[in-house]
Amino acid sequence: MATDKPLYNTHDIQNRVDSYISQFKEGYFSPLSLMARLSEEVGEMAREVNHYYGEKPKKETEKPNTVEEELGDILFVLTCFANSLQIDLSDAFEQSMSKIETRDKDRWTKKD
Repeated sequence: MATDKPLYNTHDIQNRVDSYISQFKEGYFSPLSLMARLSEEVGEMAREVNHYYGEKPKKETEKPNTVEEELGDILFVLTCFANSLQIDLSDAFEQSMSKIETRDKDRWTKKD
């Protein structure tokens, strides 16, 4: 992770995305459209992972996307999804981590 770039918390991210989307009359897409778009972006990330870490090299004619770019696209769409449903990503993340830290606390071998 680079430290020379701005750091954002989830509220900053949600506010920045909302400021961007709010300039357009269309606003946020419907949840179904956002789900389709999220699936599309995850597929694009899978393709990049396959190119970089799998057995399928890119064609010379293909644009050189990166896993980082695709993660950014996923984060944007996920944030649009959360904003459109008035979900606070910090709260959602806290709920998820709390569940994982409780459920999986003894699942893995801890480092010494």
